[in-house]
Amino acid sequence: MQKISAGMIAGVAGVVLLSALAAAQSTTPRSPWKYYPDEVKANVGPGGPAPKRDLTGTWAGGSAGAGLPQGRGMKPAPFTPLGKQLNDKMKPLAIYSPAGTNDPHVRYCDPVGFPRSTNDENRGMTFGTTTGRILLLNMFQNTYREIWTDGRSLPTGVGGRSRDALDPTYNGYSVGRWEDDYTFVVDTTGMDPATWLSRGGYPHSVDAVVHERYHRDSKNELTLAITMDDPKLYTAIFDLGEMHFRWVPNQKLLDFTCIPSLTQEYLKEMGDPAGSDPDTARAGRGGRGGRPN
Repeated sequence: MQKISAGMIAGVAGVVLLSALAAAQSTTPRSPWKYYPDEVKANVGPGGPAPKRDLTGTWAGGSAGAGLPQGRGMKPAPFTPLGKQLNDKMKPLAIYSPAGTNDPHVRYCDPVGFPRSTNDENRGMTFGTTTGRILLLNMFQNTYREIWTDGRSLPTGVGGRSRDALDPTYNGYSVGRWEDDYTFVVDTTGMDPATWLSRGGYPHSVDAVVHERYHRDSKNELTLAITMDDPKLYTAIFDLGEMHFRWVPNQKLLDFTCIPSLTQEYLKEMGDPAGSDPDTARAGRGGRGGRPN
């Protein structure tokens, strides 16, 4: 009887100890410097009504492991003859491999530029509001954009020869305005035409205009739809897709960038020696459906 009682006491003590350890672990404070995907996953539901005319804060994207709903992919528009000529020169990584691609980002760590910084692996972004403009920080490649809200118009003649012409930039020139209390629209032009629209290629001219619509569905939910108008290269509006984002409680972006020295080391030791299969490349370019986004 004494042995049974002692065993029961020991068992109860063990359960109490494990419960105490579990409680201690659950109450251990987490580092304010880290991003915890499970916290964002737990931050489901609308979280209440959205604040009016405010995007300020950090948002987790579809590639952040936050369990977001699937967005809508790209719907490419038909090419003009010039657009097709330029697109045929592009060799995407997914078809041509590291040794065969001519993607300037993959081969040289060149900036991806806009809109690729937004529609390609958008793991997160942060909005900061200040007088006359909004700053948008993209986690993918650690880039930032200035979106002017002071009423100015988009610049014209970017890349031209006139005295006041602006030079193209990787992220272009952006202006934004509130369409209503929960929808912020942004127009961007003057993007460097050396950049691709996505990892699958697709060119754009310096005169292309990208239109973004950020709709704050609720406190915790944000939807972005992107289109592009580029009559020089496409015969219709190019639908760049729709993405969903979720509010990040601890407001942290990870360091996510391309390191040129590491890229060159990888290509030298692995990517280039592996070579490229020309038959696979030809098969991948057989039709529009075979090219990745």
